[in-house]
Amino acid sequence: MTIDHPYDIDGSGRTATTGPDDHVRDMIEQLLLTSPGERVMRPDFGAGLLQLVFEPGGPEAAATTQYLVQSALERHLGQVLTADRVEVEALDSTLLITVSYVVLRTRTREVATFRTPDGRP
Repeated sequence: MTIDHPYDIDGSGRTATTGPDDHVRDMIEQLLLTSPGERVMRPDFGAGLLQLVFEPGGPEAAATTQYLVQSALERHLGQVLTADRVEVEALDSTLLITVSYVVLRTRTREVATFRTPDGRP
């Protein structure tokens, strides 16, 4: 068991934990929503999706985002998972990212969908 992300308290008042496959999903979410330069000692970590919410949309933006996500997953989480497919959909000021992947440790196939926070003030 590992500490759940985002940090939470469970029903017994202790630090919430999660299983190994959920932990991998949490790692993907962290990577997608972290901006490069945000982490101390790891300035290249992150996909920077939160900044893309404010960029013009369209098929070009979706293709660029798909490339950013795929390369970030391979670079930073390649020792943990194999990303089979990444799909990106722009909905107003929100990006919807669906990642199909295999957890290398357990050989489990997973699909996870992530949504960037709404960019409206």
